[in-house]
Amino acid sequence: MSALHLIFAQAAPTGSGSSLAPFLFQIGAIFAIFYFLMIRPQQKQKKAHEAAIMAIKKGDQIVTAGGIVGEVVHIKEGLKEGVPVSGLGDHITIKSGESKLIVTRARIASVGGAEATV
Repeated sequence: MSALHLIFAQAAPTGSGSSLAPFLFQIGAIFAIFYFLMIRPQQKQKKAHEAAIMAIKKGDQIVTAGGIVGEVVHIKEGLKEGVPVSGLGDHITIKSGESKLIVTRARIASVGGAEATV
């Protein structure tokens, strides 16, 4: 039992000056874990979603953020200095059932797939 006491006595900090380095290392490790497990995958997912939205073409099946499922009928791109430029503010006309709706490209939740039927 005295050997166990000696091991714990050596492991216990002696003196009143505690080092800040282990604490900063722990904070850095926690930040790295959050970055690689939460922030980075979310950024990749956002980039993939935006790329899919920018690649929409006539005839694609889409689902809006409001849950409306439809087929793209027409895309009206914005103009910049007289030249058509694709952006998230483009107006997209979709046909859902017997109705035609105009939505902005930014309000499209998902593109394509067999689950999107009219």
